[in-house]
Amino acid sequence: MTAHDRPLGAPDGPAAGTALPLGAGSGFALDPKRGFDLLAGTALLVALAPLLGLVALALRAADDRPVLRRRTVAGRGGRPFTMLTFRTRSPLAALPLLLHVVRGEMSLVGPCPLTPAHRECTGEARRRLTVRPGLTGPWQISGRSELPWEERELLDLHYVDHHWLGMDLAVLARTLPAVRRRRLRRASARAARLA
Repeated sequence: MTAHDRPLGAPDGPAAGTALPLGAGSGFALDPKRGFDLLAGTALLVALAPLLGLVALALRAADDRPVLRRRTVAGRGGRPFTMLTFRTRSPLAALPLLLHVVRGEMSLVGPCPLTPAHRECTGEARRRLTVRPGLTGPWQISGRSELPWEERELLDLHYVDHHWLGMDLAVLARTLPAVRRRRLRRASARAARLA
């Protein structure tokens, strides 16, 4: 059964019998994608905890506004959850999303998180909800802000239909270089405007 053949809400991962057991005799199995998300997400959260604390303190010291932004997005199966990000425009804003990865509301790699009322969460495109939204994804490494919405939509649906752990690893490897390239382009554009 392919990802495209699974009904809405069906687990995203290998067919029954190929899941990795979490513990012998526990009666609980974990698919490889979720297992990777859990291990890598927890490791990143622990490693980046001091940075999370510093960003929160800096935002609190700057003014009395809340440190976190809250936005309701559609999770797997269309279940809404409140997504937390830092109130900053830098890439550091996404750090709290690791909490959602560990909790199982998001994946490290997946479709772009959208509000439940977004048109891509209804109709034929609703199949995007068969997987968890991602902290990054093909939309992130392909020039997120420069792409027309239709192309971002196609990238998300292609991911939903064809994702596998190897694709996730390739996307993760290309995410930081893509973010750096985007920041350099923005800095160059600002410098050109000031010149």
